[in-house]
Order: sequence, then C-alpha cells, then structure tokens
Amino acid sequence: MNLNEVMKFVESEYIVINNTPCEICGGDFLTESVGLTFENGKPENITHCVCENCGHEREFSFRAPFIGAMNQEPEQEELN
Repeated sequence: MNLNEVMKFVESEYIVINNTPCEICGGDFLTESVGLTFENGKPENITHCVCENCGHEREFSFRAPFIGAMNQEPEQEELN
C-alpha cells in the first residue's frame, strides 16, 4: 500500500465519523484522539470522539491494513 492509498483509507474513516450523528442528540462528533491497537493480532485504528453538542463520547474502530504494509519491501519480479 502506498502513501496515497493510506491517505484515502484514513480519509474514508473521517467520512464515516462525519456522517454518523450522535445517538443522544443528533450532533456532530469531534475527534479527540487517534490511536492504534491490535485485536487478535490485527491492527485497528481507534478514534475517540466527543459530540460537540452534548459531550457524549464514542469510539470508532477501523481495521488498519496499512500498518506494516508500508514497511514491506515491494515484491521483486524475476526475469527469465
């Protein structure tokens, strides 16, 4: 995965967050922090958000396949 693909992946996470209303008041969520965790060995991007209207807190969890993929060497193609 190249940097452009990673940025599109992360951008899609914020599209989900920005289009998810607060379940308490219907307000918009603001991002407070972003972190990374490994669930069963698989990386997940965790985004902690707070509703700008009522203060309700919510965590969004997204898979993070780009973790480790950026550090891998591109596959070499063998020529005959």
